[in-house]
Amino acid sequence: MRRVRVVNSTRQVVLAEQAEVADSFIRRGIGLLGRSDWSRADGLVIVPSDAVHSFFMKMTIDVLHLTKDGTVKKILHSMKPWRIGPIVRGGHTVVELPPGTAARTGTVAGDRIALDSVAIEFTGH
Repeated sequence: MRRVRVVNSTRQVVLAEQAEVADSFIRRGIGLLGRSDWSRADGLVIVPSDAVHSFFMKMTIDVLHLTKDGTVKKILHSMKPWRIGPIVRGGHTVVELPPGTAARTGTVAGDRIALDSVAIEFTGH
């Protein structure tokens, strides 16, 4: 699974250190389904996407809708399970984060978000 660091370039703050990337039909469909916490990753980047739902999810999430150039177009704060988010015209990428992340980092519409490659460290034999 490819991972990226999600950075609010406008405010120089990291939103997620190791967000999973869902860039295939199957990964986009699975998303965060079945997870009850953020232990496997601290975010999910869905590309391409201009809308999300939280059916069958167990977690509340913050949702950032980004344009193709990474500009925040819309933020859904603390979207609860079993909800349907809006279709965001001009949206290209969705970033799902733990609830409160957008508010805690001061992220607002118009901010620029960068997705930086992350080197995953493996431990073991």
